[in-house]
Amino acid sequence: MRTTAVILSGPRDLGLGTLGLTAPTAGDLVVEVSHSGISTGTEKLFWSGTMPPFPGMGYPLVPGYESFGEVVEAAPESGYRVGEHVFVPGANCYTANVRGLFGGASRHLVTPASRVARMDRSMGATGALLALAATARHALAGFNTALPDLIVGHGTLGRLLARLTVAAGAPAPTVWDTNPARRDGAIGYDVIDPADDTRRDYRAIYDASGAPGLLDQLVMRLAKGGEIVLAGFYTEPVAFAFPPAFMREARFRIAAEWNADDLTATRTLIESGALSLSGLITHTRPARDATGAYQTAFEDASCLKMILDWSGQA
Repeated sequence: MRTTAVILSGPRDLGLGTLGLTAPTAGDLVVEVSHSGISTGTEKLFWSGTMPPFPGMGYPLVPGYESFGEVVEAAPESGYRVGEHVFVPGANCYTANVRGLFGGASRHLVTPASRVARMDRSMGATGALLALAATARHALAGFNTALPDLIVGHGTLGRLLARLTVAAGAPAPTVWDTNPARRDGAIGYDVIDPADDTRRDYRAIYDASGAPGLLDQLVMRLAKGGEIVLAGFYTEPVAFAFPPAFMREARFRIAAEWNADDLTATRTLIESGALSLSGLITHTRPARDATGAYQTAFEDASCLKMILDWSGQA
């Protein structure tokens, strides 16, 4: 079986190509992808050539770990049926010499059924957002954590963090964004310019921006014993001045990607209506325009989330 996939051959060298797929084995599904998301975190770093050394990295690779589609083949023991819709968090299913570190930006995927999450077909393009929403949930649900009262960055991850905080019944967090164009779209909370914020007693600050050099500024906004959660991905060494952090007895935590429990819990929140994914997708392009779509996703400040539409692809 062969499929059309996005192939990143090197920094800024991206296009569609045809690849062979590994044959499904017991417990596998074959999924026909309808929509896949473009990550402005790790995928951008590979696209721009700025990703620090990372296990499994290298070119060429198939990017993407946010795919939604229909099961077109299902082994009897998989627990799934043909026609069901699932979220696929990437796949390593190609016969050619390409890296499957992410592997989800493809028309067809072969994946163990244990890796996918069943979703309603009506989710459409928003079904591709499950991993990002689960990543936000993972940051909030770690051991002995406090929900944020300040979130830095009103991109897709920052919005999901804020929505999940409100859904949990906690007081609405304050959200910072220096870009005026990113301050709209708030649901139940306020987004402000950090220069307009005089507060200095935040208990839990979640940085969803990944911007370098912010820690000293954030430490000065902490209450004594407060925590800073690094929820973005940082390409430069993370450093801070010790005396101010010492005076506040500051705590620092790193939130990594979602796990299986996060996917399940987040899907339940979406299905119950407690978490809305509306308004997060700002751009959609046909997969055949992948080259331009990736560039727009990474270079256009108005692009909050780019989705590739795979309908019509082989």
